[in-house]
Amino acid sequence: MNTNTTTDETTGGGAAAQDARPPSALRGWLGVAAITASLFAFLTTELMPVGILTPVSAGLGVSVGVAGLMVTVYGVSAGLGVPFIVAWSRRVDRRVLLPALLVVLAAGNLVTALSPAFPLILATRLTMGFANGVFWAIGVSMAMRLVPERHASRAAAVVMSGISIAAVVGMPLGTFLEDLTGWRTTFLIWSGLSVLVLLAVTVAVPSLPSRNAVPVREVFALLVTNVRLRTVMVTVVLFVLGHFGAYTFVRPFLEDGASASSASITGLLMAYGIGGAIGNFIAGHTATRHLRATFVTACSGLVASLLLLLAVGHRAAAPVVLLVVWGVSFGAWQLCQVNMTLAAAPETFEAAMSLNTLAYNTSIAVGALFGGLFADRLGVRSVLWFGAALTAASLLVTLAGAGRGPRRSADAR
Repeated sequence: MNTNTTTDETTGGGAAAQDARPPSALRGWLGVAAITASLFAFLTTELMPVGILTPVSAGLGVSVGVAGLMVTVYGVSAGLGVPFIVAWSRRVDRRVLLPALLVVLAAGNLVTALSPAFPLILATRLTMGFANGVFWAIGVSMAMRLVPERHASRAAAVVMSGISIAAVVGMPLGTFLEDLTGWRTTFLIWSGLSVLVLLAVTVAVPSLPSRNAVPVREVFALLVTNVRLRTVMVTVVLFVLGHFGAYTFVRPFLEDGASASSASITGLLMAYGIGGAIGNFIAGHTATRHLRATFVTACSGLVASLLLLLAVGHRAAAPVVLLVVWGVSFGAWQLCQVNMTLAAAPETFEAAMSLNTLAYNTSIAVGALFGGLFADRLGVRSVLWFGAALTAASLLVTLAGAGRGPRRSADAR
């Protein structure tokens, strides 16, 4: 994936010249590590209320369902606002923009920890969601620009591993801290962590002038003019609808179908997270040369794991193995869909990623909504059928578009 040869469409020759000399190998990978830590901080902040909803709702005097809006508003603003904010900030050096996003994250966690009223917390989470969405649009492309071209895919894989780290470490750590100190102190600690990540980014990430962002009207025009990008977005929507529709209800499925205890579910979800890290690692090596094959394999693995959970998920060791396969498949797919977005729009990658973020986050919310409707009306097993059907549809769309032959990036060939 050739990101270092794209033309600078928004900042002119001066900015391009500033970015012409790459950082040293050590500083480049330190910058990648700092961006990975940023993803960990953003994603854990987004999902942490899931594990501490009960004490939050009790502390603020609201129902658990209402407290869940802390996650909903964060995700909605992360999706809907990102194309506009990325376009409006298209002339801002990414080394300046990322620390600004982390300031919003740190301040938001601090306000959440100190706020006496739930409406203020919701407004704060809404603001934090906008920052989260912009990070998703620019973070991966920043990491890919920090390393030599041949290592760009590996840098993207390292950053995306932050998702698995958040699942394996971040969520359990947040719950553990809440048990020890209370939910307000947990958010206060996360505010401090965000400040540490901010300092790491400031030290490790060099100047990265914006090189291919476009105005808002051109962002949405990409879906009309770029057929390949439109196909990728359709596959992303279908896959995320299916995956998150099923994953949102994996706990009740395991409790009903496999009689899993709370402790064993925690272990199973950690196994899923470890599988995600493995999938990221594998795709980091295979997606560069065999992008479509890796994507197809990941989709097939997730469909198979869902169908097998429905068939044999009640047996003793089956859930462990199948959740690891699910995690591996999802981890590999995550990296592939980023690479496919880049391959479809190499000259407008940030704009394409803002559309990706919009599609992704909106589909999470819609997938969970439809999953809930299926679970309430047809039972929890139906949600896994829903997930398998939509991820299979994503696979079919990818296979149907295989022969269209649009422009490809250098490393995706």
